[in-house]
Amino acid sequence: MSNQSKQSAVITWLASTIVRCRWAIIGLFIVLMALAATFLSQFRIDASAETLLVKNNALYIESQLANQRFSPDEFILVAYQPKDGELFSEQTFADISALSADYATLERVSSVTSMLTVPLLADASAFTSGEDVSSLTWQQQQYPPAQMRQLLTDHPIFTDLLFNKAQTAAGIQIVFKADAELTELDAQILDIQQHTLSRELSEDEQAELTQLQRTADPIRQRLIKQRQQEIEQIEQFNQQVGEQAATYVGGAYVVGQHLVDMIKSDLATFGLAISLIIAMLLLIIYRSWRGVFFPLLSCSVSVLLTCGLFGLLDIRTTVISANFIALQLILTLAVMIHLLGAYREIARDEPELNQQQRVKGMLQQKISPCFYATLTTSVGFGSLIFSGIQPVVDFGFMMLIAMLITMSVSLLLFPALLSLLKARSETADFGWLARGLQQTAGLVKRRPYPVIVLIAVLFVGLATGISRLNVENSFINYFAKDTQVHQELAFIDQQFGGSTPLDIVITLNPEQSKPDLVIAADQLNQLHLAHAAVNAFEATGSVTSLINFTTLARQLNDDKPLTEYELDTIYEMLSSKVTNQLVGAYLADSPKQVRIATRIQDTTADLNREQLMQQLHQDLQAVGLAPADYKLTNLFVLYQDILSRLFDSQVTTLGLVYLALGLVLLAIFRSLKIAIIALIPNVLTTLGIVGLIGWLNIPLDLMTITIAAIAMGIAVDDTIHFIHNYLQQPSADNALSATFTHTGMAIVFTSVIIAAGFAVFAFSDFLPSVYFGILTAAAMLMALLTDLTILPALLNRFVKSSSDGHGQQTAAAENRPT
Repeated sequence: MSNQSKQSAVITWLASTIVRCRWAIIGLFIVLMALAATFLSQFRIDASAETLLVKNNALYIESQLANQRFSPDEFILVAYQPKDGELFSEQTFADISALSADYATLERVSSVTSMLTVPLLADASAFTSGEDVSSLTWQQQQYPPAQMRQLLTDHPIFTDLLFNKAQTAAGIQIVFKADAELTELDAQILDIQQHTLSRELSEDEQAELTQLQRTADPIRQRLIKQRQQEIEQIEQFNQQVGEQAATYVGGAYVVGQHLVDMIKSDLATFGLAISLIIAMLLLIIYRSWRGVFFPLLSCSVSVLLTCGLFGLLDIRTTVISANFIALQLILTLAVMIHLLGAYREIARDEPELNQQQRVKGMLQQKISPCFYATLTTSVGFGSLIFSGIQPVVDFGFMMLIAMLITMSVSLLLFPALLSLLKARSETADFGWLARGLQQTAGLVKRRPYPVIVLIAVLFVGLATGISRLNVENSFINYFAKDTQVHQELAFIDQQFGGSTPLDIVITLNPEQSKPDLVIAADQLNQLHLAHAAVNAFEATGSVTSLINFTTLARQLNDDKPLTEYELDTIYEMLSSKVTNQLVGAYLADSPKQVRIATRIQDTTADLNREQLMQQLHQDLQAVGLAPADYKLTNLFVLYQDILSRLFDSQVTTLGLVYLALGLVLLAIFRSLKIAIIALIPNVLTTLGIVGLIGWLNIPLDLMTITIAAIAMGIAVDDTIHFIHNYLQQPSADNALSATFTHTGMAIVFTSVIIAAGFAVFAFSDFLPSVYFGILTAAAMLMALLTDLTILPALLNRFVKSSSDGHGQQTAAAENRPT
């Protein structure tokens, strides 16, 4: 037997087996669904900021070490803005006092700090009179509003922390107690992870690390639920002052909670919307209830099995992978539309066949291209694993699993269900669409070269937008401007000294240290220069360090400098009572280090993070710090590290997609010429969509970077179906027309449904989802254009004969049911 005959025999056997064992297949999936349902409750969404970071690199570990050393406290910031514009008033003081008392009732709260609870010094006599500094607060002294304004105006420590520069809003910082068990586990985890800075972990260390993370995870999950309740309670407390003031809640895990809420809402809302759109389009296309019910049932089974498996394996969806449900719904449906197209054609052409024979014939025609299509889609998603960006890598793995389930449901469960129905006559396809496709086929056949040139020029023109790609973005810009989370983040960013923390940790020269001083004069002078260098940038908001204490001391001492011993006294009196709670420590021993804590204002116009980082390094070195003397840490550095990887990752990912799909296509068609022809329309589509991102000035971020690979993985499905059917045609003269009739209709249906489904995300409040949906829809329409123009033109010009030696052409009779 020839290879082609063997392949045909295998496909016939598979088709017969699926139809014959339909009840066993349905029973197996019922069992699997029941198992998946039991683990569905364990399926989790993790939208914390940490899921957007690369955790296995030195920058992440160094930042974790610095945070553990200097600022381990967890906090929420509540901004209070009186509607009458008067911050220093008895009403404001009463409201802040009442809110602080309410916040303090929360179980985990360790302290509540505001301008009413911090010591306010009028002059330097406070340091020599022996008076307890902690008594010099509004709570103890009940200062009148006018005196409070005087004491706090241009305060070098509390401005941007406890009130804004314009003195129109006050900040209330709620600090939470750390979970002792979790703190100890995190310390042990970090102690192991820091070894990766110099070497690879041993097997024992890796095993211990895995065990520690498993032990810590349930504690984190309980903490996440408790945080959610705390945020809800804080917002309820804030409603009490709603008539006289606006309140804004900020903080790292507040943003994370908003993300979780938004993702859950999007999953429910847009999952339902996509299902309704799919149902409506299926009803329009097939005009029968079973053409709607069975595809939707199969899609639902795919999603249920995937979510249950993710729950069992503890694979959590993140901001990046949150749209996997929509992707899987549409990918599963795309396979079934091609199956239904073949089934309906058989039913119309040979109405005497019973239902099982029709389904068997459908599988004989489509099991190969559907398998190849899902395989190439998996390759598209699999390429994300090599992006080098951990959240994108995780998304790639998730979609590989989802595609295996999609393949199983589409090629096993759906035919099994379809074979249970009674045979009936099928409605005719849309005449106007069939005529349009035939006109397109005629144009492509008559004018192949003009079609090829026109489409190539169009997409090359789009691809020039690649030169306009940029990677600038911020967490604030992830949310629509009219959402609560955007308004809160923007207000705190603009009014309270920035959003994204950036720390400069400087290691002091031990030779300059004095054992009886916190910091020596020479070291303080060096710190002063570094502080000034950081503060000089327009984008740096709040900048605090030991220098803020020297500034306060000069103000209290009639602008006269104090000795290093007097400065030491001021720091000792204030730091442990005030600033450690507000921004963390500024000093650490063994080795002796100082910290400059700043926050970058993400709403700064034309902010260029990479340029800021480069200039900051230059300025710090210009004031006498060697590169080994300091480190930049915290979220700003980590986020910039991600952004800096994106462009290179996009190039790498696309290169791998092209290579992998080229090899897969070569293996499928066993012809280099056909593989190249199959690749061309998809390369044009990906270049076109990446170029469109550039022309629309959409930032390249963790969501948009996945679009090109996803679009190619999905779009190549239609390419494979088209080529496979073209090569099957017994007559070379009629091959193009027959393929447009047989496969063109299914390609139009799948592309329109996918585009319509993803376009729904345009109504999301989460902008990455908006971009993802619109751009993926655009990519599918681009793919439809290339698959119906340049692909058939190339096939008609270079693959003319059904017997040209490629070994892929099979007579139509071989695929008819027996």
